[in-house]
Amino acid sequence: MRTITLRRVVVTGLGAITDVGLDVDSFWASLLAGKSGIGPITNFPQNEEWTTRFGGEVRGFDLDKHAGIDVRESRRMDNFAIYGLGAATQAARDCGIDFTTGDPDRRGVAVGSGVGGINTIETGLYKLLESGPRKVSPFIVPRLMVNACAGQISIRYNLRGFNIATATACASGSHSIGAAYHAIQRNDADVMFAGGAESGIGPVCVAAFSAMKALSTRNDEPTKASRPFDKDRDGFVLADGAAILVLEELEHAKKRGAKMYAEIIGYGSSGDAFHIAAPDEQGSGAKRSMTWALRDGQINADQIGYINAHGTSTPLGDRAEVNAVKELFGAHAYTLAMSSTKGVTGHALGAAGGIESIATILAIHKGVLPPTINLDNPDEGMDLNFVAHTPQERKLDFAINNSFGFGGHNTSLIFSRFNG
Repeated sequence: MRTITLRRVVVTGLGAITDVGLDVDSFWASLLAGKSGIGPITNFPQNEEWTTRFGGEVRGFDLDKHAGIDVRESRRMDNFAIYGLGAATQAARDCGIDFTTGDPDRRGVAVGSGVGGINTIETGLYKLLESGPRKVSPFIVPRLMVNACAGQISIRYNLRGFNIATATACASGSHSIGAAYHAIQRNDADVMFAGGAESGIGPVCVAAFSAMKALSTRNDEPTKASRPFDKDRDGFVLADGAAILVLEELEHAKKRGAKMYAEIIGYGSSGDAFHIAAPDEQGSGAKRSMTWALRDGQINADQIGYINAHGTSTPLGDRAEVNAVKELFGAHAYTLAMSSTKGVTGHALGAAGGIESIATILAIHKGVLPPTINLDNPDEGMDLNFVAHTPQERKLDFAINNSFGFGGHNTSLIFSRFNG
């Protein structure tokens, strides 16, 4: 009988481009301060016909400083890939690996996106309709591909090993991290870049989500629009950004004296098989993904000290997740802490899993839980410790990051304090 020895996987590098900070330190400081990144949309003109006129745009981004590319090169890339490349550049620098040496076949990338180059598709269609097929840019295809970000990171750092791009809506980033974790665990790679990237704030995305009545319409108070678990929540807030982790096999990291933020020990993934855009209100799919992550990590439910919730600020989604947590954890649901950082950042779709994995890792690493802001009046049944308004100090051994996406895709990752 064939046996597989599973290897341990640690997190040695972090990078983030978000609406609340263009690096990990500023992102983390904004989370703890409860400083919202939500404001009026400037990416395209709007009028009163638009029911939602705000979002979490990435502001102050400099191509050369934050992504190491020039204007000419940027024309071949959609913003989601540019943001992802910027976050990967930070993570590469942070982990300290010299990517010009070593075996590139043992290094890979898994970076997902929910909508990929949707704005590139939109502008390409405009050009086609206005000027005809001969005026359509040949760069549209490499810009719009969901795998473009993973490809660009692979090219920059000569990553010739395991290489995928997932597109599971808002679970994309977490699915990518889980896939990278398994690749290292099963000896398919020693080092992996993993996470998600998104740039969806454009006319089609905003109009389409608005038509679904999925977005908040709190135009008069955009910083208070994302309010997970609050009875006055009325939808999520669309945001852009990217977050990339460097995952590394433990002995590989030890040999080079790497710093280790945390260890990843569990990954669970499930499908609702219920509805293409709505969760099962009882949260059965979310419960399964968390249950299977616990099984993968070989720990008990009562060992979890913190959950970084998917918590999008939608009426159905928040309730389904809370129901799942109560059903799985029982009395321990009232002992652990659970917060949603989307009150600060909004919802970055396929990038959310990467962004919130960094928040979860830093909560473990620093012993501080980021708060759920705007939770002024908890909805009925929302009676857990949601870390409302202000951070809480807590030493954590194990924490879960949840990501759930349209299509019924559910993903749970378990991170632990690194103990040698």
